[in-house]
Amino acid sequence: MNDSGVPPWLVWALLSAAFAAMTAILAKLGVQGVDSDIATFVRTIVIVVVLGTLLALTGKLRALDPIGGRTVLFLVLSGLATGASWLCYFRALKLGDAARVAPVDKLSVVFVAIFGVLVLGEHMSAKGWGGVVLIALGAVLVAVG
Repeated sequence: MNDSGVPPWLVWALLSAAFAAMTAILAKLGVQGVDSDIATFVRTIVIVVVLGTLLALTGKLRALDPIGGRTVLFLVLSGLATGASWLCYFRALKLGDAARVAPVDKLSVVFVAIFGVLVLGEHMSAKGWGGVVLIALGAVLVAVG
């Protein structure tokens, strides 16, 4: 908790949501008139350059040495999943409305909850599952609405 009583993870999660919303709108504007895979490639280059610069400026690039094989494997698999997600997301934005694509994309929240329980052994309360069901229903309503 910080001085305001708000858990730090919540602050970062809300910032992530805000930036994700900006991503959808800016990507929809940017994907017009260009192949969606090229748009994804340009976005990826920007991310690599910005994050590489940030790591270099903060001296964190040296922290790459102690990364173990299992960690590298899961980070590579995560990177491949991210790339596939981005390719699909940009293709969906190219073909559909951002206001419909982004909420359906957030079905990832539902999948994370399910996989978190099944794969990671995490636990969720009945209220938590209720929220997951509402997210799923909301995404479906947006998609068919």
